[in-house]
Amino acid sequence: QVHLVASGGTLVQAGGSLRLSCAASGRSVNMYVMGWFRQAPGKEREFVAAISWDDSVTHYADSVKGRFTFSRDNAKNTVYLQMNSLKPEDTAVYSCGADAHGRGMRGIEDEYDYWGQGTQVTVSS
Repeated sequence: QVHLVASGGTLVQAGGSLRLSCAASGRSVNMYVMGWFRQAPGKEREFVAAISWDDSVTHYADSVKGRFTFSRDNAKNTVYLQMNSLKPEDTAVYSCGADAHGRGMRGIEDEYDYWGQGTQVTVSS
């Protein structure tokens, strides 16, 4: 079983930056595809970014491309989402997911096996 804990969310002004972390415990996620999704109030959860097990491939939603950077530190069993040039429309609960079967790069929520509890990001205008 994999336990994921997301952290780093807070209130930030538009144009600011945040770095979210997602720490895994229970077992190593070094061979897992990892993803970030977000859910804004009144909306469905949407894909944000995914990263391959070896950090060689990343995939971003068009809405965050060029502003967000997904990275991982397998030695720490942790992934990070660096978010720059934040906009009010980035306001959401951000959750990390772990995919044990290698299909998560497509950004489909159902292909992730484990989920963290989410961290709130609020961007004020």
